[in-house]
Amino acid sequence: MLQTLQRSKTKSGAAYVDSGSGDEVLVLIHGVGMRIEAWGPQIEQLSKRNRVIALDLPGHGLSAPLEGRPDLSNFVTWLASVIDELELGAVNIAGHSMGALITTGMAATAPERLRRIALLNGVYKRTIAARQAVEARAGEIFTGAFDREAPLGRWFAPDEANTDAYRLVRALLQEVNAEGYAAAYRAFATGDTLYCDCWPFVTCPALFLTGDGDPNSTPEMAKDMAEAAQNGRTAVIRGHRHMVNLTAPEEVTAALDNWLTWAA
Repeated sequence: MLQTLQRSKTKSGAAYVDSGSGDEVLVLIHGVGMRIEAWGPQIEQLSKRNRVIALDLPGHGLSAPLEGRPDLSNFVTWLASVIDELELGAVNIAGHSMGALITTGMAATAPERLRRIALLNGVYKRTIAARQAVEARAGEIFTGAFDREAPLGRWFAPDEANTDAYRLVRALLQEVNAEGYAAAYRAFATGDTLYCDCWPFVTCPALFLTGDGDPNSTPEMAKDMAEAAQNGRTAVIRGHRHMVNLTAPEEVTAALDNWLTWAA
């Protein structure tokens, strides 16, 4: 049984954890199939010097689902509305995977709400083959054919199967709501081109971090986004894959801690 962090809820049904205090407000957005607990190491450490707001994606954890058939833009609108509900003002946002795509959408559509952004294991202009593969998975998931073990093979190296990080992610996948997962995965699969041309216009400090072994959110993608942004930097964590914030928590947390000091 998973240990669940105590959450609050907005009037619109978004579940969140509000921890720590400080001049910088950091909003954490997880990836498809996860929930707030996937940010455990970062919440614990970064809340010592900052106010950290971690959110459950719609249809994940305790957050209400989005209505209809949402695309990535609906998730971006949802995040902006939560920031407004919580009266956070301009914030720092760190998003992992699907959370990175949502963060990109915020940079493209609401730059005035941002102080800094960090994309962890973000996707950028997938190849045709990669897009076909992820869209095929999205189609299968939407029909109810949801293999809750399959992502583990992409997200972890074989020798990580006995780690706490692997066990946590496996447990989160086992408990995620199937309809919430399917809706978010469809937006993730089809959303990588929606805001991808925004980077030349993004002026806030932007960190692009991934693992050197992530086959789908590659170091090349991170470097390309950083080079396209006006104030972008890349961090590549060696020896790690997609769940790098859990498999290399000290390195990732240190990178985020440093990022929060960049002049905004």
